[in-house]
Amino acid sequence: MGRIFEVRKATMFARWDRMAKQFTRIGKEIVIAVKAGGPDPSTNPALRRCFQNAKSVGMPKDRVEAAIKRATGKDTSNYEEILYEGYAPHGVALLVETATDNHVRTVANVKSHFNKGNGALGNSGSVSFQFKKMGVFKLKPEGIDMDEIELELIDHGLEELGESNDDQGNPIIVLRCAFVDFGNLQKALEEKGITPISSELEWIPTTTVPVTDEQAEDISKLIEKLEQDEDVNKVFHNMG
Repeated sequence: MGRIFEVRKATMFARWDRMAKQFTRIGKEIVIAVKAGGPDPSTNPALRRCFQNAKSVGMPKDRVEAAIKRATGKDTSNYEEILYEGYAPHGVALLVETATDNHVRTVANVKSHFNKGNGALGNSGSVSFQFKKMGVFKLKPEGIDMDEIELELIDHGLEELGESNDDQGNPIIVLRCAFVDFGNLQKALEEKGITPISSELEWIPTTTVPVTDEQAEDISKLIEKLEQDEDVNKVFHNMG
């Protein structure tokens, strides 16, 4: 145990711009989850995860309900999830998760962002081997015994457990598991009555590339442009 390793980037979003982007991302995830597993969260763990994440970012209830309504409507968009891979300046690998109803538009925009940011969009598999897809659960530390929870969850897929801080500097507990064990760990937490602050699937770098402050600024500018694109959900990097 101890401090869990997390690769962070300096964000340049204003608070309200960031919130709006999060609402849009989670709204798309709700649509995808409902279309795949139905609108009943009691039988749709992916939708329960969306609800947790919506609550964690303060997404209004009416926007959550509107997303569910869109997903069950006849004229709603069918979002396709596509992962793009490439390099930022200074040899830093990027993975760009998108959810789009027009992949031609999306790939053109993503390629343009890479080119303008002095990066290079690569082929499938060109950088993803440098990352590991994992389930990441963030919990409030109050009332949690870390030694106890580690013992109880290790048989449900828990691989990493540690302390960290959220974007506001508040202490949190971070749990990680392999992608294939995400559902098992989610169910185990639910059975223990623990509601995560958030539960996500993330690409965790297996190695990092050390960069200077000036280089990090160049890379962050490209990440910012990608994250501002309406089709982009998340951007992962291996900047150290």
